[in-house]
Order: sequence, then C-alpha cells, then structure tokens
Amino acid sequence: MPFAALKLHPTLVKSVADLSFVRPTPIQSQAIPLALEGRDLLASAATGSGKTAAFLLPILHHMLERPRGTTRALVMAPTRELALQILENFNQLARHTRLRAAAVHGGVGMRPQEAAFRKGVDLIVATPGRLLDHFQYEYASLSGLEYLVLDEADRMLDMGFLPDIRRVLRHIPKPRQTFFFSATMPPSIEALTREILRTPARIALQRRAAPAEGVVQSVYPVPEGRKRALLVELLKRGDLKEALVFTRTKHRADQLARLLNRNGISAERIHGNRSQNQRTKALAGFKEGKFQVLVATDVAARGIDVEALGHVVNFNVPTVPEDYIHRVGRTARADATGEAFTLVAPEEEANLERIERLVGSKLPRVRLQGFSYEVGADPPRGRSPEASRAKQIENRGRGFANGPQSSRDESGASSARPRRRRFGRGPGRR
Repeated sequence: MPFAALKLHPTLVKSVADLSFVRPTPIQSQAIPLALEGRDLLASAATGSGKTAAFLLPILHHMLERPRGTTRALVMAPTRELALQILENFNQLARHTRLRAAAVHGGVGMRPQEAAFRKGVDLIVATPGRLLDHFQYEYASLSGLEYLVLDEADRMLDMGFLPDIRRVLRHIPKPRQTFFFSATMPPSIEALTREILRTPARIALQRRAAPAEGVVQSVYPVPEGRKRALLVELLKRGDLKEALVFTRTKHRADQLARLLNRNGISAERIHGNRSQNQRTKALAGFKEGKFQVLVATDVAARGIDVEALGHVVNFNVPTVPEDYIHRVGRTARADATGEAFTLVAPEEEANLERIERLVGSKLPRVRLQGFSYEVGADPPRGRSPEASRAKQIENRGRGFANGPQSSRDESGASSARPRRRRFGRGPGRR
C-alpha cells in the first residue's frame, strides 16, 4: 500500500516522497488511519519500526486541515537525543508546510526554549524534567494543546519519570487526542494508559517482545578480561564495519573509546556526563562516518537513529532484558537489515538466559577463529607486542619489575613505598 492510499494531506505525501519512503511500515499503515479518524492510540511496536512518523504524520495532517496559531501538540520523550531526533523527523515531514516545532530539554540554556513558548510553535517535543522547569513560569502555558504523545513510554517509567509525567498532565488541558507508544507494555504502562486514554485503538504488532525481523543476533562467549581485545579484533578484521557499542556505565564508555582510538579505530562516546554540545557533535560525527564506532550508555542512546547502521554490539549484557530489545533495535530500522553482537562473560550468562526467555529463542553462539581467549594473551592499553616487550625491558632497567617503588626522604635514606591499589570508582563517579 503506498503512502498516498493513507489519504494524508498532499504536502505530506510530497515530503514522504522526498524522503524516498515507498510504503508505510506495519505500524504506520495501522496507526495512521486510526489517528486520522480522531482515535486515541495505544501502540506497542519494536524500536526502529517507524513509529515516529506514525504519530507525526496524522498530527501534521490535522494541523494543516485546521490551521491555528497556538502550540497544539506536545510530544514527551525520555532523553534529549530522542527529543532532537523527533524534531529532526518533524522538520523533514513538514518541509513543504509553514508548521514549526521546537525541542525543550536539559543540557542547554532555557532562554531559546522560552522564546519557542512565547512565539507559539505548532509542536513542542520535550523531556519531562525540563518541561516542568518551564511550567514554573506563566509564558509556558499550553492552553491551546490538542494532541499529546508519550513516546518510549516504557523507558520513561524505567527512568523514574512517572511522577514528572503526572505533574505535566496536571499543567495541560485534556487533549483532543492522545497517542501512547511503547516498545514493551508492562503492567505499569497499562495502568498509566487507563488514566490518560479514552477508549483507545490498540495496536500490538508482536505479542512477544522481540527485535525487528531484520536483526541477525549472535553471542560471543568470552572472559571479561578479553572483551576489549575481542572487540578490537572484530573491528580490525572487518567483521564490524561501523558499530554502535553499548556499555553499562559512563566510565566504561570513556575507557573503551580511548582504547579503540589507541588501536587506530576512530571512536567517540556519548553518555550523561558529556555536555549537550559534545553529545551532538559525537552523534553527528558518527552519522557522517567520521567515527567508526560510537560507544554509548543505554540512556544516552535513546534517539540515536542512524540510517543503515550495520552493527550493534552489547559490550555488557544488559541486566534488564527489555533493554536488549531497545539496544538491538538501533539496527535493522524500517525494514532494513543489521547484526547484533553480544559479548558474554561467564558471570553474565544468567542475564543472557533472561533475554533468551524474553525473545523466546536460544541465541547462536559464535567463536572467532584464530583469536586467543586466554586472559592476558594480549598486551594492555593498545601497545604492540614489540612495544610491550621494550617497556618491560625498560622497567627492569629502572628496577620497577621485581620490587616496590622506592624514593628518598629528606635525609637521603631510601624508603620503600608499596604501590597504591586503585579501587573502582563509586556509582556517583561513573
């Protein structure tokens, strides 16, 4: 079925054609007609299924059919990256219209966002916390609101945004239509939908949580101490062309990006401790091919939408099985194909088993031929074997190899000092 058959406004059909969208995805073909009828929507679809256009297109259609001068739509998203991605999608779909949108999120100043409220853009896409910051002031009234979207609702609840969402709902009028999109539909989501939706049309494209059909999934069993070397080897052999690599912590993301760069693999990282400008530049560089690898944490990766992304790598097995669905959903988007590699240490097998129960299948195990899985087989910190041996010889010459470091006190006597053991950083430093 072509997009023209959905009876969208002609200017939107033209924009869709400009983007080379030949036919709607399953979520779009089901959601758009119902939304055009004025129905509330409760949709469960995998990440990467095209759900952003599924709610933006009918909202844009209604706005073009009934022009007004106030902010008429609010989209709430869990992260600033996703908010900016939705804004980019809006601008692409509205390119042949006079409709305007703005993003409201943390990490940047509030003054430009205040101007968007005062001028009355047609659509605001916002993270809940920053939106509440603006609601303290009179200029942030959304009295003309007609359309409300909660995107990635399950992630917003996972991140503890439920109280913020309820406070936002108290600040806005009851919308004409509400669209509720979530990759998974746990009981907590169901309870929230009963509060805010009116006899919604339900769209569930999959009863079991699963990645998109185009994702080829593989598991690489490997000791924790050999994960970094295995990732470098996969990249150098060409098994991974470009890759989005997920780590559990911000500290690990920093370490891994540095290691890859030392090994001649261009890499950047994106996580909550980086400024918005740094995150934007890292993502733009990855999209443009400047970086072969983008290392990310789960929260920061929401909203990363890279055309034809070939590979996603789980450097750490996620402890929450649903996070695996979100991670691998970054590839094989909109009916494309891609690969998801998961590096699994023995102590992570229990987490992997929970993921396999969720997706309903045993994931294939792969062993990389010619790679040594023995811990300590490779030199640390990206040194070549020759450089490592030279460093060892140099250290022996300085007396570092076989004893504690020594120093002289003010009297000239030598005093041995044991090396300090460096413990891992606490959670607040990650």
